Amino acid sequence: MASNCDEAQVDLTGKRILIVEDEYYIASDLKRALQQAGASVVGPVGDLRRGLALAGQEPLDAAVLDVNLQESASFPIADALDRRSVPYMFLTGYDAWALPAAYAGAPRLIKPIGVDAVLSEVQSLIRQQK
Repeated sequence: MASNCDEAQVDLTGKRILIVEDEYYIASDLKRALQQAGASVVGPVGDLRRGLALAGQEPLDAAVLDVNLQESASFPIADALDRRSVPYMFLTGYDAWALPAAYAGAPRLIKPIGVDAVLSEVQSLIRQQK
C-alpha cells in the first residue's frame, strides 16, 4: 500500500476508527497510517463475527470495511454502523454496480489503494458527521 502524499496532513487525533480487513498487510498498513495520523485504531479484525461485535459495542467515529471477508461480505457490519450513525467506507475490487443497491452510495476506494486516499476519506467521513 503506497502513500503519495504526506500522511501528517491528516489529523485524526482522538478519533476511534474501526478497521475490518482480512488481508494482513493491508490491515497492518492501515493501522500504522491511522495511528500516525493520531487515531485510536479499533481492530483490525478480519472476520464478520468480530467485526459485528466491535461495530455494535465500541465507541467509534468511523470505520474502514473490506467488502469481502474470507467467505462472507461486510454488509451486516455496515448495517450495524448505520444503526449507530457511524460513517464507514468500503475497500473493494468491485465497481459500484456490483454492490447491493443499499450500499451503492457508500464511499468506496478500489483496491489496490494508497493509505493517503484512505486517510483523506476517513477525515472526510468524520467532517461530514459534524
